Amino acid sequence: MVTKERFAQGLTLQQYLDQMSMNRDRFVRALDGITVQPADEQMLARLNPRHVLVITEDWCGTSLAYVPRVAKLVQGHPELELRFFLRDENPDVMDQYLKRGLYRAIPVFAFFDAEMNEVARFMEAPPA
Repeated sequence: MVTKERFAQGLTLQQYLDQMSMNRDRFVRALDGITVQPADEQMLARLNPRHVLVITEDWCGTSLAYVPRVAKLVQGHPELELRFFLRDENPDVMDQYLKRGLYRAIPVFAFFDAEMNEVARFMEAPPA
């Protein structure tokens, strides 16, 4: 279980960007070029999260495809707190989200309510 204290130890978007050694420019271009769609807003409204956890690595192409979209969506909601965890540096968090209980597949997106109850998770590619 991810506690509020452990969640708070994650990186903010700016901290994540600052530590990136690969794909930073591509990530920023993607982030700047995204237009949030009504369907994305509707999904977020249905979940009604307060915390969004992302497990990723900057070398991951699948993360590059999806993480900027989630980050952009969350940026439009100041009531949401977004934190990034690097897969390889945070095995305690990653191992709670193993694909089929075996694989450290990324990205992982976990959405939590105000009390840190998980309300949804998406692994690798979120549903359309």
